[in-house]
Amino acid sequence: MRLHTLIAAAGLTAVAVAVPAMAADYVTEPTHTHAYFEISHFGAAVNRVRFDKEEGKIQFDPAAKTGHVELTIDASSLNSGVPPFDAHLKGADIFDVEKHPTIKFVSDKFHFKGDKVSAVDGQLTIKGKTHPVTLKANQFACYQSPMLKREVCGGDFSATIDRTQWGLDYGMGMVAGKEVKLIATVEAVRQ
Repeated sequence: MRLHTLIAAAGLTAVAVAVPAMAADYVTEPTHTHAYFEISHFGAAVNRVRFDKEEGKIQFDPAAKTGHVELTIDASSLNSGVPPFDAHLKGADIFDVEKHPTIKFVSDKFHFKGDKVSAVDGQLTIKGKTHPVTLKANQFACYQSPMLKREVCGGDFSATIDRTQWGLDYGMGMVAGKEVKLIATVEAVRQ
């Protein structure tokens, strides 16, 4: 009898793990959600900066292959690990965080490759200017979190943008070029 119960339990567990996510609302999990940017510095090194405070809501329906994302980043939470550089980035020359305290990404268009999200088209707002950006999914998965006891979906996304579209012109042709790589690592918990 015990053997039959164990086999049945193992079978149900396998089915539960294999069942794809259903249409639901998700909220970003702050310890596994971060936004970064990378930019060349004089063509020698690469400056990498992380934003430490983000929040977001996601609606995701893998069966219908649809979704909606609203991710808001606290621009003043940027962190390069070098406080004087952070102060310069936050200042009027670059992000001007006093006038523009948030960066926002909003999307209603998910692309899929098979059952997995492969890209997300959206609108990125920085310094009050909004332009389209496609974030490519480098990886994406949904899983049952053993710690949270809930479904979590997330991925690692990236895009390369022309920073001048958002008025981030400081140091053009001198310190850094136009191209900036954006990286968004997102995990969101089903509500």
